[in-house]
Amino acid sequence: MPVSTVSIAVGQWVTTDEGIRWWFDSGSFALDFAYTGRIGGLRAVELLHAPDDLTGWLHERFPVAVGAARSRDLFDAIALRDAISRMAVAASRDEAMRGADIDLVNLYAATPDIPPSLPGGTRQAGRSVQTVAQSLSTIARDAVDLFSPDNAERIRCCSGTDCEVVYLDTSRASTRRWCSMQRCGNRAKVRAHRARKAVNAAA
Repeated sequence: MPVSTVSIAVGQWVTTDEGIRWWFDSGSFALDFAYTGRIGGLRAVELLHAPDDLTGWLHERFPVAVGAARSRDLFDAIALRDAISRMAVAASRDEAMRGADIDLVNLYAATPDIPPSLPGGTRQAGRSVQTVAQSLSTIARDAVDLFSPDNAERIRCCSGTDCEVVYLDTSRASTRRWCSMQRCGNRAKVRAHRARKAVNAAA
C-alpha cells in the first residue's frame, strides 16, 4: 500500500471550464495541490490567481495556522505545482520525468516543513504560525512519497473515454479505474447498460 508522511485529508471540489463541479479524490495531497490548476487533459479552473487565493487554499487544507502568502510565495507555489503536475502526467503514461522537475521538488522537500505535533499539551512548541514556505515543503515531501517506487504502478489516468484525469490508486487491491464513480464511472455504467439493452433487443 502507498504511504504518506502527510496526515492531511485528501480530496476537493474541482470545477471545469464548462462550469461542471464535482468531488475528486486524487489519492494524494500533492496531487490535490496540482489540481489547483490545469493538469493533463482536465480543463480545471485556475484557483491561484493571487497570493490571497494561495493563502485561502492553504488555510482550508492545513490543520495548523499558516501565514499570509506574498507574491513571491505565489510564484514559488505555482512553480512547484506545475512540476508536480508534469511529473504526475509522465508517471501515468510510464514516461520519464523531467530532471528539472525532480530537482525542483527535491529542492522544496529539503527545506523545513510544517512539523507534526500531538494535541493536548500545555506548552506551545515551535512557531504558532507556520510560513507558506514550510507548507510548500510539506507538499513537496508528499510529492516525494507520491513518486516513490512503491507507487510506480498506482499513478494512473482515468479509464473513462476522453478523460485524462490522473490519480493515485490507494485501493487495497489496486483496482481503481475511474477519476470518480459519480463522473466517468457512472458514464461507463450507463454505456454498458445501453449496450446490453441493444444486444438483448437484437436477439
